[in-house]
Amino acid sequence: MLELVPSGFEEVEGSDWVELAAYTDSAGETRIRAAFDDVSTRSVDDDWGDRWREFHCSVRVGGLWIGPPWEPAPGGERVVVVDPGRAFGTGAHATTRACIELLAVLETGSLLDAGCGSGVIAVAAARLGFGPVFAVDVDPIAVEVAGETARRNGVLVDVREADVLRDDLPSADVVVANIELAVVEALLARRPALTVVTSGYLAGERPRAPAWNLACELERDGWAAHVFVAK
Repeated sequence: MLELVPSGFEEVEGSDWVELAAYTDSAGETRIRAAFDDVSTRSVDDDWGDRWREFHCSVRVGGLWIGPPWEPAPGGERVVVVDPGRAFGTGAHATTRACIELLAVLETGSLLDAGCGSGVIAVAAARLGFGPVFAVDVDPIAVEVAGETARRNGVLVDVREADVLRDDLPSADVVVANIELAVVEALLARRPALTVVTSGYLAGERPRAPAWNLACELERDGWAAHVFVAK
């Protein structure tokens, strides 16, 4: 869905169904209909370009306030401002929140956000005291957005374009990988750090990690997250 509607979409979960909703034009509708069997459309008011912002609200997680730039940030709190535009990661998704929760209780040190998307986890890590912080993504747009997120928040993040499974990665004490399960497993096989925080897969799933000890696990809204420590 992100490939079809890069600007973002709403996800609504029921007991045995998931609905994805996006604002798009006729060309976008054609792409979506070609990819999904069950599609319905309706026209929207002229203010649709601003209404999508209603879906993006602030959250508090790991001692941080994370919210969009149009929502006033509270005073006296550690703040992460992220614009939910061209790359995945607003801070509100359960996998992102779980990763930040786990980082908040880990010993700080250098950190790599592997598959950084918008850079929200990397910036949150910097706010939590990790450093130096690196962020990599194979998508050049994500790299650009992550750099913008870091600058917006006034934190130093070394953002690079890289494939987490093929390219050389910056050395770090902790790696965070909020990506799909198969990529998490392949990344763990590379042993990129002594501690790895993983998410991006459903509750009940766990990466196959024979060279790692499971140190901690969380479930949030039907999604899982884990901390692995190298044996």
